Amino acid sequence: MAMAIRVFLILLLFLSSFNLSSSLYEDQVGLMDWHQQYIGKVKHALFHTQKTGRKRVLVSTEENVIASLDLRHGEIFWRHVLGTSDVVDGLDIALGKYVITLSSDGSILRAWNLPDGQMVWESFLQGSKASKSILYIPKNLKADKDDLILVFGKGSLHAVSSIDGEVLWRNDFVGESIEVSHIVQSADKIYVAGFVGSSKFYVYGLNAQNGELLKNDYKTLPCDTFGELLSVSGDKFVVLDKMRSKILTINIKNGEISYNLKPISDLVMDSPGQAVILPSRIPELFALHINSHVLLIRVTNEGELVLVEKINKAAAVSDALSISEGQHAFAFVQHEDSKIHLVVKDINDWNGDLLKESIVIDHQRGNIDKIFINNYVRTDRSYGFRALMVMEDHSLLLVQQGEIVWSREDGLASVVDVTTSELPVEKEGVSVAKVEQNLFEWLKGHVLKLKGTLMIASPEDVVTIQALRLRSSEKSKMTRDHNGFRKLLIVLTRAGKVFALHTGDGRVVWSILLNTLRKTEECEHPVGLNIYQWQVPHHHDENPSILVVGQCGPTLATPAVLSFIDAYTGKELNSLSLSHTVAQVIPLPYTDSTEQRLHLIIDNNQHTYLYPRTPEAINILQREFSNVYWYSVEADNGVIRGHALKSNCIRKVEDEYCFEFRDLWSIVFPSESEKIIATVTRKSNEIVHTQAKVMTDYDVMYKYISKNVLFVANAAPKAKGEIGTATPEEAWLVIYIIDTVTGRILHRMTHHGCQGPVHAVFSENWVVYHYFNLRAHRYEMSVVEIYDQSRADNKDVWKFVLGKHNLTSPMSSYYRPEVVSKSQSYFFTHSVKAIEVTSTAKGITSKQLLIGTIGDQVLALDKRFLDPRRTLNPSQAEKEEGIIPLTDSLPVISQSYITHSLKVEGLRGIVTVPAKLESTSLVFAYGVDLFFTQIAPSRTYDSLTEDFSYALLLLTIVALVAAIFVTWVLSERKDLQEKWR
Repeated sequence: MAMAIRVFLILLLFLSSFNLSSSLYEDQVGLMDWHQQYIGKVKHALFHTQKTGRKRVLVSTEENVIASLDLRHGEIFWRHVLGTSDVVDGLDIALGKYVITLSSDGSILRAWNLPDGQMVWESFLQGSKASKSILYIPKNLKADKDDLILVFGKGSLHAVSSIDGEVLWRNDFVGESIEVSHIVQSADKIYVAGFVGSSKFYVYGLNAQNGELLKNDYKTLPCDTFGELLSVSGDKFVVLDKMRSKILTINIKNGEISYNLKPISDLVMDSPGQAVILPSRIPELFALHINSHVLLIRVTNEGELVLVEKINKAAAVSDALSISEGQHAFAFVQHEDSKIHLVVKDINDWNGDLLKESIVIDHQRGNIDKIFINNYVRTDRSYGFRALMVMEDHSLLLVQQGEIVWSREDGLASVVDVTTSELPVEKEGVSVAKVEQNLFEWLKGHVLKLKGTLMIASPEDVVTIQALRLRSSEKSKMTRDHNGFRKLLIVLTRAGKVFALHTGDGRVVWSILLNTLRKTEECEHPVGLNIYQWQVPHHHDENPSILVVGQCGPTLATPAVLSFIDAYTGKELNSLSLSHTVAQVIPLPYTDSTEQRLHLIIDNNQHTYLYPRTPEAINILQREFSNVYWYSVEADNGVIRGHALKSNCIRKVEDEYCFEFRDLWSIVFPSESEKIIATVTRKSNEIVHTQAKVMTDYDVMYKYISKNVLFVANAAPKAKGEIGTATPEEAWLVIYIIDTVTGRILHRMTHHGCQGPVHAVFSENWVVYHYFNLRAHRYEMSVVEIYDQSRADNKDVWKFVLGKHNLTSPMSSYYRPEVVSKSQSYFFTHSVKAIEVTSTAKGITSKQLLIGTIGDQVLALDKRFLDPRRTLNPSQAEKEEGIIPLTDSLPVISQSYITHSLKVEGLRGIVTVPAKLESTSLVFAYGVDLFFTQIAPSRTYDSLTEDFSYALLLLTIVALVAAIFVTWVLSERKDLQEKWR
């Protein structure tokens, strides 16, 4: 029997040697995570379709992305994501091989290599004031055999070498604060045109070789102007008057300024409404949008205006495209139900159409926002056209020969809020996903897996193994699993479109562009604000729903709109256009009989509105009237206020769902010494496993657990800006932890010589925040833990016996408990964009901090490293508890990046969702890119891994049973032989 045990231990050791490492192998990438790359809404686009080389389109976007896309498939050749403040103002091509970009209000000019996107040079342009930025690359204009790039920015005109980015000359236009609108070329001269004020039109003539001012002239116009000046040729411009009822045509022929003023009513009789000149550049033509019509107007050589065509339901007009010498074409699109009509016309031949096509487009993409066209030569030597369309939902389409060649859902680059929803339960007897495999495929799969285990698989085999694992795994099914890994991530984008993403593979399950957030004459600037869980039914035959809150303008003074969406189908169940504004939305912890969650919407006029607007909701709120509290933060004024409901609104028209509220308390911070720069509170749905924390000496401390706690970070006025704007003596941070029911300050601490930005996360009874230490020239992270000292009396055994303990007594913020705090600070290597903490179903698993670094990656840091009780020499009891020896810096381990080698470009936020499996937390990071993964902070102690070999386990058991039987037989035979001796 002893021999059998030895054989068992040897086999066990042999088998365990196969799994000594928990690292991620190459063929495991994509099993538990996915990564999607986007570019955002396109602002500028340039086609590069030379006969040699790849055909591509170069774009810049509202997410400050510069990218080169494959014209055949829409894939990204290369991409650069600039900083949030480095806004791209212009895009062009120089020397046929450099992509030129102008950004940061005309102060940074860059050249990128066209084939691979490598930066060739970068030039920083100086200026004395803020102004509009213009990028202009003249044709056949050289200075010392060098092609020029003209840039107007920061109030100055720069001539930059296209070869190395050197500034050859600069002109500041000293004497007049001109706002330059256009730069035009005439032979070897440059003319700069713009306004001083709104009625003085200036023209400057300069020598292209050295920037010398040759001539300047101005003309006082007969009226003030509105909007941007538009160039219709090298010497003619158009602009609207201030009332937008007349068109002003300006001619600068031979440097002399003349103008002509014409009412719009002379061109078209039925022209009520506000007119807008579209920014399309078409030689001798311009497009005027008024009501739902677009007027195409020609400017004659004498400056007269002639109406060419009136287009109904026009969505967008493209810039002109030169298709041959002296021949220019442009395109416009018209909407009709689910179809769009694309028309391409020759500017000089208005009677015919170069192209006229009808394309069916999903109405959930909305209207066309921008259109860019490109031509190609067909086999019959005629011209064909392709159109790049930017849609209302920020998606990008390429249309050619009446069909959509490819599309990109780039609206997902601008996610503003995220929530989740469970998937439906799989019904018995219904197989949602069947995988039919014959014997050959089964054997082939196992042979490939064996080759992968023995590390002899070729790169093609690795790809095949990964595909087999993805197909065999059930992570992409449209039903919920018992571990809670499969969910719907429901995201709201800046365009007002809602997407449901499957956590298994990241695919779009459904999407909807909300009617309430579509651009119309009544809602010109729709903005999506937040998304909330509205109804989460416990009955499996009912679908959950979500609430989307938005408004029809960029300011808080615009009315709010609500949409209610089925979480499974994406169907809009209902929508409301509210008569009031929305300043704050408060989800209440109460539901009605239909399991709809109650919400309070606070407007700007000190009124509160209850939703849903039902009698049952009113009854529930009245029962809990005295238990509803909330707070508001006025960062500009340095005031935090606590509020409670008071009474129904007093109005001419009675509204029982409207309430007035009263101020319970207010904290006014001294404006001369503190400015609010960050606030954060606990998640309302966070689960806390236990309130007690056992110390090393078997003492017990009780966590101060309250959902009504707010963390506030204030900075010195001079330290409110970017790092370096204040000296260490002028900078300090003041940290507060405030009870939002009573306004009591539970903890206050000052960090001298420190400044923001501050990023923080609040969980259970602790808060972790990140800031910059000017004295040490390093980033720091601090932790504060709060404990309820008054509950320490519960340790008295006699009070338990006599029943005088307060473990079961109700918790109240008015109780004013004795609060004890522990804090500690550590140096940290990286700048931070976002901080989040893992969340699990029962709150038992140890927590990890998820830190979005400046390198757009997500780092997982064990909370134990941010324990305020760490000491230099922990005792043996403290070591057994898991306390790590104190160091001045937090470790950054390369294997702790949950994004691996990937980047979530433009990282803005991290969301964690608990799975049903206690050991696992789901993580979703979003920015320009999207990333999803599963992490187990304490490892998967309650489950086997997905790639666990059950066959090997079975073979091991069989081998052990056989070995035990054989050794037992041998042992019995040996005993029998010894007895016969």
